[in-house]
Amino acid sequence: MEWKLYFALSFAMFMEYAIWGAWMPVLAARLLGPLKMSGKQTGWIYATFPIACIFMPLVSGQLADKYVNTEIILAIAHLLGAVCMYVAVRKTTFKSLLVVMFLYSLCYCATLPLVNSLMFHHLGKVYDNEDAINAASANIFIWAPIGWALIAWSLTGWRWKFKTGEKGSDCLYLAAVLSVIMGLGCFFLPDTPPAGAGTAPILQAMSMFTGFNFLVFIAVSMVFFALMQFYFLGTAPFMQDRGIPAKNVPASMGIAQAVQAIATVALMASLMDQIGTKWTLVVGAACWFVLYVAYVVQKPRWIIIACQPFHGLAYVLFVIVGQIFANSLASDEIRGSVQSLLFATTTGVGLFAGTQFAGVIMDKFRKDGKFQWRSIFIVPCAIAFGAILVLVIFLKG
Repeated sequence: MEWKLYFALSFAMFMEYAIWGAWMPVLAARLLGPLKMSGKQTGWIYATFPIACIFMPLVSGQLADKYVNTEIILAIAHLLGAVCMYVAVRKTTFKSLLVVMFLYSLCYCATLPLVNSLMFHHLGKVYDNEDAINAASANIFIWAPIGWALIAWSLTGWRWKFKTGEKGSDCLYLAAVLSVIMGLGCFFLPDTPPAGAGTAPILQAMSMFTGFNFLVFIAVSMVFFALMQFYFLGTAPFMQDRGIPAKNVPASMGIAQAVQAIATVALMASLMDQIGTKWTLVVGAACWFVLYVAYVVQKPRWIIIACQPFHGLAYVLFVIVGQIFANSLASDEIRGSVQSLLFATTTGVGLFAGTQFAGVIMDKFRKDGKFQWRSIFIVPCAIAFGAILVLVIFLKG
């Protein structure tokens, strides 16, 4: 692969997840803290993201496969997203912030599957076999957790110096700036015209649900994406309640992405070769189970930070391996739509169900303004164990 292509694809992957990582892990602390929102309100604001993911990836995938260059869609969507995020900084009431975050999510969620499909499209032109594509994609996927982790640590450094952690609006400013950089940079990505599929690409992609293995994989993935919202909604306020300063929370959670980066190049491909896709997915799912067990235990306090790497490992071995698995089943003319279908069902339906479920559970176990974290995290712990059993029994590897 030429270095120019590698740089372009890596830039897109880095920036895509840096933007996401700038606000997703820490916005809940602003909502539940300075803005005094309830767990249910926080859940609804976070729900704007998965709701948008239910249909925007399908729209953008259809456009990219049939009508418009992928890099142009990415550029326009991110620039519009920057405007929305800048407006969100000034919104302090539930209804106004809900509307702005939904508009932002419409823009950002349209881009998520396109970064993957753009990468797989150009790697498919360079390499002629699946193993080579998987190995090359690992060297690009690594920039996703690096982007997320570097932004988390940068935000922590900013909060140390400028004391902005208590208000929490700095994460929105950061996401806006990064969106502008990404939007402008997308105009310089490799030319990626639509394949021009004759039949509606999304209908071809949906036919994959007739395969039992794919159906089981999607169902279990939706469950774990739902449970992931306990991590995103709960971890930041949980850490702060356990005595970890707000300014240290982004860096503490960023440990997961540092481990994710290492695992992407040092573990993912070799583990898939040694134990196969099924058991790699099982190992990834088990990592989330271990993380929630640690959250239930809670003591000593350092165990909360020490177990953050399990989220990073789970993301590599379950989410990224799942994206590779889906791509291996797709032809080039529906590649964008298949990635879009995966994002719509998991990051869309799964995360949306998770925001509502996690918000209700957090409110249920909140007394006198304080969360009963052990009771809260027992719920995803038990569900994760059951989902792992389904994966072991029913997924054929």
